[in-house]
Amino acid sequence: MAATLRRFHGLRLLKSAPALNLQQAKNLSSAGSWASGNKKLIGAVGAITGGVGALLFALEQSVQASGSEVHAPAQSWNHKGLFDALDHQSVRRGYEVYKQVCSACHSMQYIAYRNLVGVSHTEAEAKAEAEQITVKDGPDDTGNYYTRPGKLSDYFPSPYPNEEAARAANNGAYPPDLSYIVSARKGGEDYIFSLLTGYHDAPAGVVLREGQYFNPYFPGGAISMAQVLYNEVIEYEDGTPPTQSQLAKDVATFLKWTSEPEHDDRKQLLIKVIGILGFLTVISYYIKRHKWSSLKSRKIVFVPKEK
Repeated sequence: MAATLRRFHGLRLLKSAPALNLQQAKNLSSAGSWASGNKKLIGAVGAITGGVGALLFALEQSVQASGSEVHAPAQSWNHKGLFDALDHQSVRRGYEVYKQVCSACHSMQYIAYRNLVGVSHTEAEAKAEAEQITVKDGPDDTGNYYTRPGKLSDYFPSPYPNEEAARAANNGAYPPDLSYIVSARKGGEDYIFSLLTGYHDAPAGVVLREGQYFNPYFPGGAISMAQVLYNEVIEYEDGTPPTQSQLAKDVATFLKWTSEPEHDDRKQLLIKVIGILGFLTVISYYIKRHKWSSLKSRKIVFVPKEK
């Protein structure tokens, strides 16, 4: 090592270079080497981006402030936590509410009975639920259509054959499909819960047409759907008291699951990702300390040539 350093010293490789003046240091910096035009362009792009973002935020706030509906308050849902799963007992009860109340007007054309298996029902229970409906199928070998009991692969039946029939039965209003209603409405399950429990008498000055009802959480306040949830309007299989708020909470949780069936899987994946990244971080830190320990602890000694 000493001999190598002597050779470097002889070649003047270890000779200290003169200090750089301030102008030379500025020329070596990457920022100083940029053209003045590029700096102005980047500044203009940043200013425009900030202005557009501020404009969009202001428009969003103005739209919310100018709306004619009351914004749904946030509820303390069990699944709102970062690692919290859906309440599957509530999902099962919410299915009962949909089946006995909501399915009279609203369809769920993107949900099949097989989706209930492992979430709210066993396979046998889901099969029994599917067999309660009648499905038109065919044609058979003779070219005729026939009816059969439902099976797991069948989707929830629609209460109306087409949109025109649905509007005719609801004073011209079309009951929306509920498969993804939580994702489609601002406020999500908070909006669903508030809408189902928010019916009131119309205040003075509000005129409702025949077949309309007042609900402050609905845009405009006039809604064609009558109040459908009351205390003890149905009975739960598990004996839970069927109060209005309990019914609304359970059906909102059920609709949250239909809108995001991957909800629990996504949070399980998050737990796995955090665990793996934590393990890799510890290993990476250990390897970094191990590899660099010899470099950080080494000592270089210069032995000048003896005269």
